[in-house]
Amino acid sequence: MQRTGVARLPLHYGKAPRWLVIRMQKLAKEIVTIIIDEYGTDDFLKRISDPFWFQALGCVLG
Repeated sequence: MQRTGVARLPLHYGKAPRWLVIRMQKLAKEIVTIIIDEYGTDDFLKRISDPFWFQALGCVLG
């Protein structure tokens, strides 16, 4: 699949409350662990390097 065009993926520059950061860290750890167990480290690195996948992970985490 050929990718063309430009996508704007803005970052949030605000500050999350501490309780939310802790919750997001726990959730991220579990998601990453499952992905690595199911698909391996190499596949996880491919996924996390994709800006759309990375943005989607950020949306899932909160």
